[in-house]
This record gives sequence, C-alpha cells and structure tokens, in this order.
Amino acid sequence: MFKYYILMVVCVITATHTYAQYDLVIVGGNPGGIMAAIAAARSGKTAVILERTAHIGGLPANGLGATDIATRGATTGLFMEFLTRVKSHYVKKFGKASMQVKMCSDGYHFEPAVAELVFEQMLQEHGDRIKVLKMRQFDAEPQHVSITDGLIKRIQVTNRQTGALETYAGAVFIDATYEGDLGAAAGVPFRVGREAKKEFNEPGAGRIYKYWGGPEEAGSTGQGDNAVQAYNYRVCLTSEPGKQVAIEKPERYNRNEYLSLIGDVLTGRNTGVEMEKVTGQMLEDNRNIILKGGRSDIPGDKWGLAKLVNTVMLPNNKTDANNQHQAFISTDLPEENWPWPTSGWDWRDAFAQRLKNYTLGLFYFAQHDAELPESFRKEVLKWGLAKDEYTDNRNFPRQVYVREGRRFEGLYFFTAKDALPVAPGKRPPLHTGSITSSHYALDSHGVRKREPGKVHLDGFLSYDTEVYTVPYGVIVPKVIRNLLLPVPVSGSHIGFSTLRMEPCWMAMGQASGVAAALAIEQKIAVQDVPLGALQDRLLEQGQTLIYYQDVPVSSPDFKMVQSMGLKGFLPGWKADLSLALDQQTASSWAQLSGLKLETIQGKSRGDMLRFLYHGMKKGNQ
Repeated sequence: MFKYYILMVVCVITATHTYAQYDLVIVGGNPGGIMAAIAAARSGKTAVILERTAHIGGLPANGLGATDIATRGATTGLFMEFLTRVKSHYVKKFGKASMQVKMCSDGYHFEPAVAELVFEQMLQEHGDRIKVLKMRQFDAEPQHVSITDGLIKRIQVTNRQTGALETYAGAVFIDATYEGDLGAAAGVPFRVGREAKKEFNEPGAGRIYKYWGGPEEAGSTGQGDNAVQAYNYRVCLTSEPGKQVAIEKPERYNRNEYLSLIGDVLTGRNTGVEMEKVTGQMLEDNRNIILKGGRSDIPGDKWGLAKLVNTVMLPNNKTDANNQHQAFISTDLPEENWPWPTSGWDWRDAFAQRLKNYTLGLFYFAQHDAELPESFRKEVLKWGLAKDEYTDNRNFPRQVYVREGRRFEGLYFFTAKDALPVAPGKRPPLHTGSITSSHYALDSHGVRKREPGKVHLDGFLSYDTEVYTVPYGVIVPKVIRNLLLPVPVSGSHIGFSTLRMEPCWMAMGQASGVAAALAIEQKIAVQDVPLGALQDRLLEQGQTLIYYQDVPVSSPDFKMVQSMGLKGFLPGWKADLSLALDQQTASSWAQLSGLKLETIQGKSRGDMLRFLYHGMKKGNQ
C-alpha cells in the first residue's frame, strides 16, 4: 500500500513556467476526458483538462453527430445526461414540436457546435473544481513524465500559444487521448496494428477481404500486421443554398487520386454483397444507361453524394457525412495514417492537412470533373459545407477522426469473445466487475487502398454483437499505480473496434473519474479500487452496468436489478419482476444468495429479489 495526498489546486506562474497541482490531471479534452473530470468533480475532487486544440469535445464536436450505439439505453450515466441536454437545447431554441427536435432523435443526433456547447455547459457547472486549459500539447516522450516508485508525480506540456513548458502534478493521471500518448510516455506496454487470427481466434482478425455484409473472400489469410484502420473527417454538409459554403479546389489538388471513381460511377461497381450476383454484362449495360442520362441500376449502388459518403441527417438540414462503407473510394485515406499512433505532432499535423486536402479534393472532383456524368455531378453540387460550423477553420472539421491509436495491455484484455453471445439468444460473457454496458458491432474500416481483383478494401468489416459488459480492468494498466486509460483501452484490434465508440468512451471516462476519486479517498492504487464501491457510486450516477430491456434507469428497482444481475440472478435480457416466482427459480436464487426462503406462495420475482437484495446487503455489513 502507498499513500496519496489529496491535493488542493496550487498554481505558481513565473515568466517562463507554470506549475500546478490537482487531484486529477487529464490529458485530452474529448468526451472521455470530459466525463472523467465531471465524475471526479461530483465526488468532490479537482481536475484539470489539458486539451491540445482550441476546442473541447473531440469527435462529437467535429462532425460525429450521429451517435454510434446499437441499443439505445445500453449505455447511460453521463452519456445519457449529455443526450438529455442536447434535446433540451433544441426544445428550448426551436420548440417541442419543431423539426429540429424531431431530427435530434432524443439527443442522439446533433450539430457539431451544439455538442461543443453542451460539453462546455456541463463543465462550467462545476466551477473551480474543473479547470480546462486549451492549446496544451503533451508529447509522448519519457522526459515529459516524472515517475517515482510506480507513481506519476508530474507531467510537462507545451503551451502552444506561448511556447512555454508547463508542469502539472496530480494524485491520479488520466490518458484520454485518442492516441494513448501519456500511457506510452509512462512506459505502459501497448499494441498497434492487427493481431493474427490464430492469436485469439476472432472473426475478422488479421488480413481479411469481404463484401460489405458478405462472407470472407479470397485473399483473407488472417495474418497479423502493423496496419491501422483508416481515418477520415466527419464532414458537416448542407443542401440549403443560403446556408452553405461552396467546396473549392484545395491546394495540392491531385486529380489522379480520384480517377477510379469515374469507372465506379459509370458501371455501378460497389463493395456490397449484392455484387456477388452482378455480371460483367450488367455493369456494361449500366454504363450505357448512365451515359444516356439515367441513374445507376446496379443492386446496392449509390448515387450522387451517397456514392461518396454515408450521410445521416442532423438538425437544421445538416449531415454527419462519414466514409461510405460500400465504396472503394471515399473520405477514408487508408495506409497513409499507419504512422499516426506513434508519431509526433509535427507528423500528425502534416497528415491532417494532407487528409483535409484529399477530402476536399474528392468532393471537388465529384462536383466538377468533366469525365463524370453531368447528372451525377449535379446531384453532388447540391451540397456544400455548413457555413455556421467551424467558423474559425473555414467551415471544415478541426480534428481527424482517429478511429484507433495505441491499445494498451491492461489488467483485462478485451477481445471479440467479450462482445459475442455465448450461445444464440444469450448474453456475451458476464463481467462481474463491469463499469458499463455497451453495444456496437465489431467494426473496422479498411487498412489498405484498393487492390486489383479484391471485393473490398482489406480490413473493412462489421460483425453483429449483443449488449455486453465492460470490465474495470480494460482501463487499468498493470504497473503504473495512479494512471487510468479510459480512451486508449486494453484490447485487441477487433475487441477495441466495438469499445471505440463515443458513448462507451464517455462511460469509461466516467468510471475512470469515479475510480480516481476512490483511489484518492482510500489512499490506494487504482489497481486496488474496490469494485463494489466503484459500482455503487457509478449506479448512484445513473450508469448502467448490465443491460435489461425492461428495467430502465428511471425504474425504482434499477439499482437492485443491476446489483443482482451482476451476481448472476438474472441471466436473461429481461428481469420480469412482475411475473410469479416459480419453484425452480426460487431454488436457484436461494442457492446463489445463501439465504433460506420460507415460502414463495403469492410472491413475484420482484418481491423475492428485493428480499434477497436487502438480506444480502445486511449480511455484508
């Protein structure tokens, strides 16, 4: 055991240097870092967020406005509070019956500026307990981290406005960067790239080619490599003429990069599974139809803007425009991003500019290149950049969508099996130390550019999962005793591919803030935080630890069902509290609880669960 000293905020500023102390020092102002700070503040702790850019909010504030979650209600807590505030913003500004409220889809869909506004408001409510410092850059070099006896004592960052070095000391440090820079500088072992299929026997592991929605195809070897799934920008577009900015030809425009789009548009070739039944003659016939002014007739093919990007409509007729998963060429830029996770910021900034030029060039090409059908160009020309977004960055997102950086090796290593049901209709493996439930597909974008004869880009995949539980160990390193990693979490490439969604990152950030507060209060290492106490506090904050279809957070039985579910009393998807208790279930529960049941006559499942819940709590006191 070792001692923590609860730190009051102390800040000393000289002409060349700043030194400050907080309970929590958080590197990264994305949603994971924001929720960590808020959760800690609600536990009475102080926190500083060190954000490299001039804006907080990460990807939700940079175009990812269509929330990635497969089962609404599976992830709650501060994430759900964020959604509620988003919806309230639209209700207050436009009225309950407005189209904006309808389009916000209960807060799950939002404009970039609204996401940033809501995050700012949530932070500001905690006054001096949370300090947000923007334009602070942490460089992943060991000399910027001071470690003694397995404890980080302080870190150094660069003030990008003044160039001065600043030092921040804390009781607990949190790496909320998409890249994992702090953990790497602290010497925590990590992985980059793809594991071979043989290592964990995961679907989609290693080198793989498959139609979108189809089975694995020729060339899928399962071989591991250093390939990193592609990044892009989530572009905010609008078709309203008075509210858009025309897309201009970017600097260093290279028409040759986009030429393959011409053939894809004319033939209708795409990467969807429907292409298995498409013949060469069908492609040629389609070309003739389009050259005569028609539209594509190939199954699964898209037209106009949809051929370039997958769009989800947001309030005020804006889009979250993401890479089109049924296209060989879209806004992803595979291969060129591979060095990003372990490179310095000079390289990253250069790639970010390269990706911006490439993205704008793709749209410009689709709108203006004379070799594309005029009817196609006219459809794409209807769209432009939303002129009221990113007004300090020429209406273009300020942040690259870093889908995957370093993945650390923590106390628990999350793989595909943790998200896949143990049998049809059943749950994935239950983690009794769960810090959140979550749900999204095993989902990775391509890692290589188009290859001749391949049905899709290498690594572009999606496999369905079921709502799963996330163990505390995925955010906890094995060695550093006061570091938590809620964003660059512990997992394989395939396992990480479902954890990497912002709702889950928010929930893991919230858990890290609560765990940090408990570690400080009890003067223990983050590895020794008692899971029961952590879970109790998360439940008090409305976090769902195990998902039940019929017991939402608003239910008076929510905490009881969560607790008993994690103990194995409720293995199904429903608690069915109102149903009569049968003898087989009663016997099973009695054995699990170690308590004697006098009678079950006239008892509902809910009645007996409540009795056992309180009896077990009393026995543990």
